[in-house]
Amino acid sequence: MKKEVVAMLLAGGQGSRLYALTSNVAKPAVPFGGKYRIIDFPLSNCVNSGIDTVGVLTQYRPLELNSYLGNGQPWDLDRSDGGVHILPPYLGEGEKGSWYKGTANAIYQNIGFLDLYDPEYVVVLSGDHIYKMDYSEMVDFHKKSEAACTISVLEVTMEEAKRFGILNVEADDKVYEFEEKPPQPKSNLASMGIYVFTWSKLRKYLIDDEADPNSSNDFGKNIIPNMLNAGEKLMAYRFAGYWKDVGTIDSLWDANMDLLAGSSSGLDMYDDSWPIYARTPIKPPHCTGPDAMITHSMVTGGSTVDGAVANSVLFNSVTVEKGADIQYSILMPGATVKEGAKVYYSIVAENATVEAGATVGAAPDGSENWGIAVVAGGITVGKNATVPPKAMIREDVKGGEQA
Repeated sequence: MKKEVVAMLLAGGQGSRLYALTSNVAKPAVPFGGKYRIIDFPLSNCVNSGIDTVGVLTQYRPLELNSYLGNGQPWDLDRSDGGVHILPPYLGEGEKGSWYKGTANAIYQNIGFLDLYDPEYVVVLSGDHIYKMDYSEMVDFHKKSEAACTISVLEVTMEEAKRFGILNVEADDKVYEFEEKPPQPKSNLASMGIYVFTWSKLRKYLIDDEADPNSSNDFGKNIIPNMLNAGEKLMAYRFAGYWKDVGTIDSLWDANMDLLAGSSSGLDMYDDSWPIYARTPIKPPHCTGPDAMITHSMVTGGSTVDGAVANSVLFNSVTVEKGADIQYSILMPGATVKEGAKVYYSIVAENATVEAGATVGAAPDGSENWGIAVVAGGITVGKNATVPPKAMIREDVKGGEQA
């Protein structure tokens, strides 16, 4: 059962900044891009990178995510030797069980799982980022540099750097310092939360960290600084492609709009060389009525459109009735917008209904200049919610409030 590389995907995030969208599901299970879930991206990256053994560490509201993952078949991870494994927190004999206390503790609790495969290298991933990345290239970089840990980094502006863990490196990209959200950053190399570890090294540091009662049991706060302090070789791996942490309403809206921009945004879903796999429902093709007007939008199977849809993303089984107007919005599976209703710069969650004549959202600043560059209004209609007929829910509603 020995594997050279095993991936561990941290998918237990609560996603509190997504408000109503994650009140009943874990953040990695949130729908994205018309037919996907957020977790499809790291899972597909694993398969496309040749990693066939993936542990998915679940915690918050795992039912829907577990059901979605199933046996891993959509990602070619239904294997007898490897495949996808769902790893929730568990109670061992004589232990005072608890949730995963931090990212490092989550991996620590699954040392037994990793030992089954006795990997040379462990790739630690987050389940809530949208990006395409070949992890095999990062592993090769890690091998050649003979590092104990390699951290993927993205160049950001110095102003943005204050929001990230920042790596300060030497000329050869060897890390000499790690700073967590520094007020005065020394560099703009932001950690993406993607790590490659030499397992024999990581195993020791996880055990030592767990024995420290003062530790936060976190990679950024504890494991990485401890490895640096001990003189281990840490390297920064520079990534130059599309990457977005969709942890807020605005960033989730932005990433969906990036899909409509096509390859110019850096997020190309039509690249056959790097497909993103997903578990998709069996639905008939979408249907447009005689009064439908659809421009620059994605409309997924099972949807019925008889109104106006522009610059928007519609998931499966969405209904847009006659006279409805959808602009720069995201309608998640089963959403219904009834006759004469208007939805602007908004996200309507699964199975939510906007009743006839209601208005959700507005053009920013009341302007009629509809432009993708404008930040989303941030209106979110929560899962299974209903906006009453002729209600006015406009830009004065704070981002993420449930209707």
